[in-house]
Amino acid sequence: MRIRFDIPADPDYPGRVAAVLSRARQRRYGYVGAVLLALAAVGLVVSRLVEWGDRILVLCFSLALGGVLSMLFPPWVRSRARRRSSRYAVEGGYDITDDNIMMYSGSESSGIAWDGVSRVVDAGDFWIVYVGRMPATVIPRQFMTAEDAETLSTFMAGRGLLKS
Repeated sequence: MRIRFDIPADPDYPGRVAAVLSRARQRRYGYVGAVLLALAAVGLVVSRLVEWGDRILVLCFSLALGGVLSMLFPPWVRSRARRRSSRYAVEGGYDITDDNIMMYSGSESSGIAWDGVSRVVDAGDFWIVYVGRMPATVIPRQFMTAEDAETLSTFMAGRGLLKS
């Protein structure tokens, strides 16, 4: 297998990539925030039922504030990543073979061997490639032909990497 495609110098593309990668990295903050808000709600109910409940209210307020901030952190990171990455719009491309994924952008290039990939997650227009537990890069489907996308999807599923 050999799939090669180019990425045009689009100012929006780096921001979309940054948003997809940060969403994958920041997902746990939303869960932590929801748990903190649930604990704050339970604490408020308990504070109404016990006579020393006024002491619990400060803790509940702190938990609620921490929960809200944890839930607002990922969108803030995504918007910041979109703003900062828009100036990195340069032409690039991908060269994907049976052995590795080579990416190049401007004068930079890097690669990931398929043996080091732990899983690949389908995220709409992108496949997120994980090395270990960390999302390492994305493969954009929008710049590939339909046949190449199907070939790559079959290859990744055959290796047991593709998770939907």
